[in-house]
Amino acid sequence: MEPEKLALVQSLFPMIAIIVSVAIGGWVFNNWLRIKNGYPLDGAWGQAVYPKTDQEAVERIKLLSQENAQLRAELGSVKDRLANVERIVTDGTHALDREIEALRVTKN
Repeated sequence: MEPEKLALVQSLFPMIAIIVSVAIGGWVFNNWLRIKNGYPLDGAWGQAVYPKTDQEAVERIKLLSQENAQLRAELGSVKDRLANVERIVTDGTHALDREIEALRVTKN
């Protein structure tokens, strides 16, 4: 190789190495942030690599949705019961005594 071209390559090589290192470091940092915050990674053509939608994940989502619906229904009934307890606690003793006596009379 000619000395001038060799000198040019030797002077440009550190700059090229630094640029390549920064680009690779930025790519690694970007992927680390995406994984840390739960974003999907991109494949070679821009398709999402994660999360995968396999049958196991679909079944798990279905079971979690059913459990969520059951817990919401249970929470609704607990709210109703709590409202009754609050009404009893905050109600005057006179009105409560009248209601209890009215229930005793209707049962007899």
